[in-house]
Formats: sequence, structure tokens, C-alpha cells
Amino acid sequence: MWTILLVLILIGVFLVTKVFMIVEMREEVIKERLGKYNKTLKPGFHFLIPFVDRPAYRQEMREQVIDVPSQTCITKDNIEVEVDGLVYIKVMDSYKASYGIGDYRPAAVNLAQTTMRSEIGKITLDETFSEREQMNENIVREIDKASDPWGIKVMRYEIKNIRPSSDVINTLEKQMEAERDKRAEITESTGTRDARINESQGERQSAILLSESNRQKRINEAKGKAREMELIAQATAKGLGRIAEAIEKPGGQLAVKTRLTEQYIDQLGKVIEGANISVLPTETANLKTFFEGVGKVSDHTRPNINSTSTGDAQ
Repeated sequence: MWTILLVLILIGVFLVTKVFMIVEMREEVIKERLGKYNKTLKPGFHFLIPFVDRPAYRQEMREQVIDVPSQTCITKDNIEVEVDGLVYIKVMDSYKASYGIGDYRPAAVNLAQTTMRSEIGKITLDETFSEREQMNENIVREIDKASDPWGIKVMRYEIKNIRPSSDVINTLEKQMEAERDKRAEITESTGTRDARINESQGERQSAILLSESNRQKRINEAKGKAREMELIAQATAKGLGRIAEAIEKPGGQLAVKTRLTEQYIDQLGKVIEGANISVLPTETANLKTFFEGVGKVSDHTRPNINSTSTGDAQ
């Protein structure tokens, strides 16, 4: 009984594994019948004829990432660099991926390496750092052309590292240091030049503002003086107008004469105080003038008398 039960279990396991098949969502299975391609099994449950049908290939339908090993490449300017990368591929046709090539993964890696060496040889070392995106696009385009019969598509290629030799790195570091020193000197000289320009512009602006301030000051003073003269003239005109009105009234002319007399007397007193003169009545003034004339006549005649007396004595 136990032997028969064991045989039945083995037969059941055989039937389940060989007759019934479940294909997962992420893959496709190539079914062969009597050694020939029969059908591509999609995800789901499938029935196989024992000893006639068999699942020949299982193909991963998701996008796959394959590491491209590091390799030595020579740039256009004859410099050795170590380059590695990543290639992203996806199976588009499981039939071609199964029968078009033995194993598309190492084939894609080898094709990526040869294409990368070819692309690196077209550019210089400096361009390998600046033209990395363009180089990735060129590698993808070249690999995609060659891999089309394999039923796969290269989605993208990414260069991970570009490592020059140690001697080249030392040379690049010295070059970068010299370039930094050069940029520092240029920046310093530019700053000094800008500072001088700003200083001269500030002095010029200050002089302009100062002259503008002086001009405005003179304008304001001139306007003030003009306004002052205008107000004085207006006040004088008003005063004269009032005086004229007052003169026209009864007793106005007498008041004006009286005022003029008072001013005359005041001015005459000031003149007399400041001058070396004597003020006398008219009769006294005439007598004083008479005596002064007599004194001058005697002064003129005295020398003549003295000269006559001298002549007589001789």
C-alpha cells in the first residue's frame, strides 16, 4: 500500500510539473514541441503535452541593469583612462532573444565595451568630462543598432567613472591650481579696478551735488534778495502813497514843511558836530571875515616894510 501510494504521488508530481505550467507576470516562456518552436507563453496558467511539449527558454521581460567592467581606453590625445559604466536593456521580443543569440547579457556587455572604446578614441581627455551625456547617447545608438536582431533594446547607457592615470591626475591638479591662481589674480585686479571706478564716480557725484547745492544756494539767496527788494519797494510805494494822501488833506503841506525843517535841523546839527567850523550870526560872521582879511593884508605888507628899512640903512 505504501509503495503504491508513493508511486501515485510521484506520478502526480510529474503530471503537475510536466503537464501544467504557471508563467509569472514578469516573464515569457518559449514552448517547443518536438524540438521546434511552438508558442510564446504569456503570464498565466498553461497546459503542456507530456514528452511532446517543453518550456525551452524563460525570458525576463523587465528592464535589466548590467554592470560594464572597467577597461582601459585611449583618448584622441593619447591619454590612457579607466572607464566603466552601466547598460540598461530590455527584452522586446522573447523569440529573438531566445534564438537570435546564445546569451544576450554578455553580448550586450562586450558590445558596450567595444563601443565605449571607439567613442572615447574620438574625443580628448577634457572632452570626456564635458561631453559625457553626448557620449552616452552615441553609445546607446550604436549598441541599439547591433542588438536589434537579438530582440533586445538598449534603454540607456551611463558612464560611472573616468579615471586617468596617476601621472595625468598630478598634471591636471597642477594645471587646475595654476588656473585657480590665475582666476584669483583676475578677480582681485577686477575688484581693485571696480573699486577705483566706484571711488572716482563717487567723487564726481559728490562734486556734482556740491556744485548743484551751491548753485541752488545762490539762486535761493538771489530770490530772497529780490523778494526783500520787492517788499521794500512795495512798502516804500505804500508809504509814499499814504504821504501823498496825507498832503492832499487840509494841513498836510504844513506838516510836510514842518517835518522837512525838523530833519534839516537834525542833519545840520550832525554836520556841525562832525566838522571843524563855527556857526555865528550873520553880523558877527561879517566882522570875523573883515578881520581875517585885514590880517592877511598885514602879512603881505610886512615883508615889504622890512625890505625897505634895510635898504635905507645901507
